[in-house]
Amino acid sequence: MIYQPITLNQLTLQNRLVLSPMCMYQSDNGFANDFHLVHYGKYALANLGLLMVEATAVVPEGRITHRCLGLWEDSQIASLKKITDFVHQHSSTKIGIQLAHAGRKASTWEGKQLTEKQNPWRTVAPSALPYKPEDPLPHALTIPEIQSIITSFTHAAARAVEAGFDVIEIHAAHGYLLHQFLSPLSNTRTDEYGGNFKNRTRLLLQIVETVKQSIPECMPLLVRISADEYAENGWDILQSIQLCQELKTRGVDLIDVSSGGNIHGAKISVFDGYQVPFSEAIRKEVQIPTGAVGKITTIEQANEILLQNKADVIFMARELLRNPTIFMQSLETQKAANIVHYSYLRGY
Repeated sequence: MIYQPITLNQLTLQNRLVLSPMCMYQSDNGFANDFHLVHYGKYALANLGLLMVEATAVVPEGRITHRCLGLWEDSQIASLKKITDFVHQHSSTKIGIQLAHAGRKASTWEGKQLTEKQNPWRTVAPSALPYKPEDPLPHALTIPEIQSIITSFTHAAARAVEAGFDVIEIHAAHGYLLHQFLSPLSNTRTDEYGGNFKNRTRLLLQIVETVKQSIPECMPLLVRISADEYAENGWDILQSIQLCQELKTRGVDLIDVSSGGNIHGAKISVFDGYQVPFSEAIRKEVQIPTGAVGKITTIEQANEILLQNKADVIFMARELLRNPTIFMQSLETQKAANIVHYSYLRGY
């Protein structure tokens, strides 16, 4: 059940409920501030198993907006360490960070590309193809620029270790840069980073390899993917399974399974737990731990997913924004019904 601990690599989470990384758009030039301390601190006090800090850009031009967090320079470590120190001092909850680059979906505000008056920056992508038809053409990355991005992820991961995080997640979903490289619809390159499956997955796999070298061997490494982008001839679950097999061989500890985000206007049928079948398929075919996310709104629903072996942890997003204490409320209900043994509850 969701109340049971789970060990990823050598790190044990006290339970299986995870705060999903969600952009809050409250940073100051990439720096965390008191908003982030209060926001993430309340989830530590709610005794989740793991809380994930939002998408954090590895370079300034990798931000979605001006208000996104960053970890592209050493001076950004201290404000994040203030948060991890609080979490570790006041709870048994573990804390992770999601490292990201927005690619062609960067330089925006409220879903629209920044205007000249809003201090925009030039976006980058695997190919000069915009996300929306009306968007400016992104710059197609050169090989040296791709190598620089790999280095940026590696350095950001090392800074995350110094900042005291317990877990690192690489964001390769939702139509951001690494997803853009994976998809044959957004990646039309003809060099070693485009074309066939091996080439399109090369960048993500190289980032995983170099990040693994820059973090402690015992530190869990997660990767978030969009298992399907809901578009003909696009990235799909079969390619996701093949990718996850490669990620497993490179030491990734859990796949955070989401979907969509790369193809503007894609038709997605959204219902409770609509992404869970992707998590189940990857877990079954690859034999790797997975996290389920997407329209999971109750502890009962989360428990059912886990008991049916469709995932190993539950990433909860909007429902935790609405009700940060949902896990504690559930524990009290279970205690009253004598379902959860009192010895488990003593620490809460």
